[in-house]
Amino acid sequence: MHALLPYLVMLGLLAAVLGFFTWLARRIRRRGTAGGAMSGALASYEEAFRATSHASHYEIRAQRERKAPTDSPDGPRRRRRGKG
Repeated sequence: MHALLPYLVMLGLLAAVLGFFTWLARRIRRRGTAGGAMSGALASYEEAFRATSHASHYEIRAQRERKAPTDSPDGPRRRRRGKG
């Protein structure tokens, strides 16, 4: 039993670290607090191993960066009919 104790301790520590990183990844994804470095790292991974996912990443990023046209503070513009 004494010979297995260091291996059991290492296995327990490994399980704890992996559990912590799994929890952290879920929390980051849920909150959307992944920074630019994390997004870049994931994009480069997807570019290398998942070509279709990489294309989708850029499309989603482009959609997020697009802004909807805002209304004028004066109200919507109307065309005047008449002499012109």
